[in-house]
Amino acid sequence: MHLPSDLLIQVDAARLQCEIDELATCSSTPGPGVTRILFTPTDLAGRAYVKQLMTDAGLSIHEDPAGNIVGRWNGSLGEHDRVGTGSHCDAIPHAGRYDGTVGVLGGIAAVRALRAAGLVPKRSIDIIMFTSEEPTRFGIGCSGSRLLSGTMTPLQVAQLVDEQGISFDQARQTAGYSGRLEDVPLSPGEYGFFVELHVEQGPVLEREALQIGVVTAIAAPASFMVTFKGKGGHAGTVLMPDRHDALVPAAELICHAEMLARSSGSDDTVATVGKLEVHPGAINSIPRSVTISFDVRDTNRIIRDQMVAELKAMARALAEERGLELQIEEINADPPEAAQDHLIATIEAACESLDLRHRRMVSRAYHDALFMARIAPMGMIFVPSRDGISHRPDEFTSAQEMANGVRVLAEVLARLASR
Repeated sequence: MHLPSDLLIQVDAARLQCEIDELATCSSTPGPGVTRILFTPTDLAGRAYVKQLMTDAGLSIHEDPAGNIVGRWNGSLGEHDRVGTGSHCDAIPHAGRYDGTVGVLGGIAAVRALRAAGLVPKRSIDIIMFTSEEPTRFGIGCSGSRLLSGTMTPLQVAQLVDEQGISFDQARQTAGYSGRLEDVPLSPGEYGFFVELHVEQGPVLEREALQIGVVTAIAAPASFMVTFKGKGGHAGTVLMPDRHDALVPAAELICHAEMLARSSGSDDTVATVGKLEVHPGAINSIPRSVTISFDVRDTNRIIRDQMVAELKAMARALAEERGLELQIEEINADPPEAAQDHLIATIEAACESLDLRHRRMVSRAYHDALFMARIAPMGMIFVPSRDGISHRPDEFTSAQEMANGVRVLAEVLARLASR
């Protein structure tokens, strides 16, 4: 599959940087960080800006009842078996300006470059801005791509509730997204391919002086909560043999999680405890209730699930040994996904033709591509993140690094849409 020999792809890096910076002004907190929470006024302002860029690029705009926004470049073969790309534009509180947005605005920039080069696509090309990749408001990430791919049912998505008791269904209708959520899921075969451009959010590319990461697989977490309930009591008057301290076994379990992750035999295994709630939380009171959050990830589902099973078994043993009550609450356990070999090869071929230094690598963070892989062959393109920083105001990818990724994406889209 070759491109026309006279197709010259040129990307305006300065324009893309200006657009990234302009979108960053749609924030509910002052810069340099960005806060853009789903269906809030700043999110709606960001959506309006993205739609304007899509219109300016000659794309027709489609919005579904969940708020997924699609900018379409119609191909000569019609709308079936399309090529998709895109990412998200919502941002966790006090985040950076590149996570997700590079994939959306970069996708629009890729279409501009291909139009300027004179490409006439056979397959239609869609730029998708997915709803709520971040879990900030409703507690679960990738709700838009989960719904599109059929990973969550319309009823499950509609009933998600935020901290103010507002449901997803109420929030999206207040934001102007009416219609039936049942109409959102895609039919099999609507997308022949899906490719997502994203910042790496890690240090590998920068450390190895590489320009492009070719993603081979996306790790996915198994997330769950463990609660130990003891009896508590006064720190001075309850002697050690009589204690039912809920925090000590929690500490043992956390240390065991780290040990399991380090000794799993897989370089991709990670385990994180990001939240620990201790009640009553007084320096002179024995903890009587402790809740721990676990996030276990690997590209190998068997290794990940074995580790989760061992942690749960140890939690039960610790609770029994110390005379504690135990609760285990499942949050999610999405399966990892592999990129399609053909797309890996196509991305690598684009890197070679553009003389860009690249390597294969896995993604250890969630992306909408994880769920799009359920309904279409999936691939991902990474560009470097300075110092591996993400989800912070100092997140940074240079204009030239973004432009490199857009050039690769444009060539990949051209190859796929010309089949």
